[in-house]
Amino acid sequence: MQNYLFKQISVVNENNISEKDVYIKNGRIEKIENQVSVKEKVTEINSEGKHLFPGAIDDQVHFREPGLTHKATIYTESKAAVTGGVTSFMEMPNTIPNALTGDLLEDKYAIAKKNSLANYSFFMGVSNTNAEEVLKMNKRKNEVCGVKIFMGSSTGNMLVDSEPALHKIFSESELLIATHCEDEKIIKENYKNLKNIKPVLAPSDHPVIRDENACYVSSSFAASLAKKYNSRLHILHITTEKELELFTNKIPLKEKRITAEVCVHHLHFTADDYENLGYLIKCNPAIKESKNKEALWKGLLDNRLDVIATDHAPHTLEEKQPPYEHAHSGLPLVQHSLLMMLHYHKKGQISLEKIAGKMSHAVADCFKIKDRGYIREGYYADLVVVDLNKSTTVTKENLLYKCGWSPLLDFTFPAAITHTFVNGNCVFQKNNYGNSAWDESLKGERLLFNS
Repeated sequence: MQNYLFKQISVVNENNISEKDVYIKNGRIEKIENQVSVKEKVTEINSEGKHLFPGAIDDQVHFREPGLTHKATIYTESKAAVTGGVTSFMEMPNTIPNALTGDLLEDKYAIAKKNSLANYSFFMGVSNTNAEEVLKMNKRKNEVCGVKIFMGSSTGNMLVDSEPALHKIFSESELLIATHCEDEKIIKENYKNLKNIKPVLAPSDHPVIRDENACYVSSSFAASLAKKYNSRLHILHITTEKELELFTNKIPLKEKRITAEVCVHHLHFTADDYENLGYLIKCNPAIKESKNKEALWKGLLDNRLDVIATDHAPHTLEEKQPPYEHAHSGLPLVQHSLLMMLHYHKKGQISLEKIAGKMSHAVADCFKIKDRGYIREGYYADLVVVDLNKSTTVTKENLLYKCGWSPLLDFTFPAAITHTFVNGNCVFQKNNYGNSAWDESLKGERLLFNS
């Protein structure tokens, strides 16, 4: 493994930006000082005018393997991830077969060990009938990021609507419980009512069917269970203004028992975008009217929303076509999430320090990830070099998703990612001529968690 030295790079870390030398040795961050002299052989990275971020950690992706590899694989999507500055991911259990047993979960870890270019963890799935299997994970809480409950139906038919099962998991699980919150009864009633008046549905009907009330009723129920049992609850992809009242910014993140995630597409798109993008932006929970986007930004910046993720969920273009009932829900986003936030930085909406906080530090704190998420001596060298003086345009040619499309096609971001390091290995780099190269000789590692 090569050792690397960044000279006088602007380090974005722990709510501060300062010019430092950063020395990477044997996969870890060896020194961060005003000036570092190195006697041994080292590769120096051209740092002039660039920023160094901790690698983004995406706590919600769907990489589709096993069973749905016509859409994506752990290899293809992890390559897209590192190219976009995401050095670690946590993947969801609604693959085929669903990851509902310890053995099936380990099958996914085995695939990632061979193929993932990023660091990885996988959620244990919950069903109406596998509570005992889920609770076995209590003995492995340093090895698994959490358990996932679909409290609303989505891709994979893993809806958990048994209240006894929910109470058992919330009362006995020692792992973080991550939830997809939408009330199924409300969704079905909304769908039925709309179909009675409008037999052929349009993309813009999606937020009417999966409305604000469906989200709030389910999220508030999950929060009530967590409060009753003092569970560690993390509610995924918050989309509504009303749900923000469930969360607090009055205590530090490390002391919170209930935390929340917001996804980049809910910070970027609104219901107005269905007119041009149609089913390409159909997702669960739905992208809603603009007042919710404005509220989500406010909640993110005042720390009621704790982390930024993608819910990266690729489908083929054929699977995204009408009619409404056929068009699958989900967007591929992991290659562009950091660039999306840098776009909003250039617009004056979020600071670089806040981006590092919400995409790296807070995720590491929320999940208690061992030795990652910060630029600290002794931590793994999961690092991203960003050039704010260059731009990146999304084209079909530079997309790395297996599905081959993006709702951001032709969008130009006012920044470029020039290097991504995973465990000290420079997995991705872009030269001054815009040519990209990948080093796939070393694979990512399994994330470990502190108790």
